[in-house]
Amino acid sequence: MASRAGPPRISPPANPNPTPLPVPSTRSPASSSSSAALNAKSTSDPILRNALRYTISAREYGLLHKYVISRSRVLKRKAPTVESVREMMEGETAATQGKAAKGKGAKGKGKETGRQVVVVDDYNARAVRHSLRVFVATGALMKMWGMVSARLAGKKAETGGATQQAQPKSSTLRLSLSLSTILLMYRLLFRFFTRLRAHLLDPSAAPFRKRNPRTTSTLTSPYAPAVGASLAGLALGVYPSQQLRVSVAIYTMFRALEFGWNCAEENGMVWGWEKGVNGKPDKMRARPWWWGSWMLQPFAFGQLLHAVVFDRDCFPKSFGDFIFKHSTTYLHPKPDEFPLSIKWPKTYDIVDSLAQMARLNWPAFISPTLFPDKEDTLPSSLSAIAPLTSGAHPLINSLSCATLHPSDPSCTRTFLTFWLRSFPPLTRFLLIIYSAMALPRFKALYHFPVRTLQEIISRALRMSTFATGSIATAWSSICFFQAWLPRTFLSTQRFFLGGFLAGFWAFVERRRSRAIFLYSARMSVDSLWKVGTKRRWWRAMKGGDVWVFVLALMLTGMVYERDAKAVKEGNWRKGISWVRGEGWKDWSVEEDETEEDEKRENE
Repeated sequence: MASRAGPPRISPPANPNPTPLPVPSTRSPASSSSSAALNAKSTSDPILRNALRYTISAREYGLLHKYVISRSRVLKRKAPTVESVREMMEGETAATQGKAAKGKGAKGKGKETGRQVVVVDDYNARAVRHSLRVFVATGALMKMWGMVSARLAGKKAETGGATQQAQPKSSTLRLSLSLSTILLMYRLLFRFFTRLRAHLLDPSAAPFRKRNPRTTSTLTSPYAPAVGASLAGLALGVYPSQQLRVSVAIYTMFRALEFGWNCAEENGMVWGWEKGVNGKPDKMRARPWWWGSWMLQPFAFGQLLHAVVFDRDCFPKSFGDFIFKHSTTYLHPKPDEFPLSIKWPKTYDIVDSLAQMARLNWPAFISPTLFPDKEDTLPSSLSAIAPLTSGAHPLINSLSCATLHPSDPSCTRTFLTFWLRSFPPLTRFLLIIYSAMALPRFKALYHFPVRTLQEIISRALRMSTFATGSIATAWSSICFFQAWLPRTFLSTQRFFLGGFLAGFWAFVERRRSRAIFLYSARMSVDSLWKVGTKRRWWRAMKGGDVWVFVLALMLTGMVYERDAKAVKEGNWRKGISWVRGEGWKDWSVEEDETEEDEKRENE
């Protein structure tokens, strides 16, 4: 793949001293001279000139002048003209004759023009301009999000007083400063290493290359600009070490690993090549039909279920709230006729009791109904679930069954009851969600209503099956293992096995829920890292999430330089190109079009 690194080269003007073309004017000489003098004075002011260059482009100033400035006589008289700003930012114009030269990447043919713009080096100005916009946009979005979240939470915004965080130390300011600095430093470093590589590859640098072969091989590598520019990710450390910073680092690393996997897979490094008739690799082997991101779910669900039982402080609360909300068959609410003087166990009391059962190697259940005179029917550490087990069915043998379904001695019947109670409401909820998501595709609904509705219904049914089956399997596996496994066999690891089995329900929705699978995998990695740090399986490095972010930027840049098509999403390719300072363009598509044009010309 051809390298797109760095800004375009600057071609010298065809005529450095152009002859201005006469333009008829209907204004009086006095007004024209005064206006020209005013515009000349405005554009010659260094403060105004730099303020314009670092805040707005010539095209954007033209739009602003057309729709805002030109409508006010005062602003139109005092503000510089569009032509003067364009010349100030893009350089002077030169008169040329004939047709414009054809560019290799142009889609159409050149056409006659009498003016050719000589573009000056505006790379640094654009980098600063875009960084300032990222700073302002991030701050505005964070302020809006804070107001919306406070309104939704029913809290009033804190204004003034000692409780409000100081502005220089606020998270909003530091996040805006961090992201804008990352963008600015990435562009500057990328351009520096690109130019350094070009200078070292120049024939005049041959003596240096001979004296320093290792340094030369490192700096002249096509991946050197991407690796060097990734050091800009250290600016993420400006933001305080909070959950948002960790989430950004994990998300970026997951995307980088995904791009790397795509690059390795498309180049035959994973599945290999099939040999042709001559014994040489001829065709790349296809991916197995069952392979996919759904295979992450057994490991992710296993880790998350184990974490919510034993390390709830390392578990994502939003994920747990969704599961517990749809688990009323196993987590029973307080009955209306229950005495108010007795405390009914809450959701997390039941979960903590299950963890204590595992630590006690799953003690047997002694029914208070059959043995009313026996005092030690329940261990003292499990007294929180006494209101549940005291009225449990006498035929229940397992303490976990007496806790999760005390009124029904059959685990299978409870499993089916959970499906009947949870599947319909969850399907209705998902139908509403997917129907709302289909509103932007109104044209598809209008032209193909049956197919669109069928897609919405089938997707809601598959997702509901996946969610209901996973939750039901996770809860029922607790009773299943206590009934069929010895008490001391994997007493605490059973929760991981139950979550592992629950994750296989992702196979039902393996084709359309890749984003959900990756989201749960990221939550699992975050939870696993916190659990390992808490249990001292490894030592947390200060600023480790920042270095993870730097490595993610490095891998993403190398993959993009190696094969841009490994980044499947077109918007992501355009975003990477924009961060590198190459414009909001999909260079992989334009290169394909250029190759096709060259083939046509050769034919």
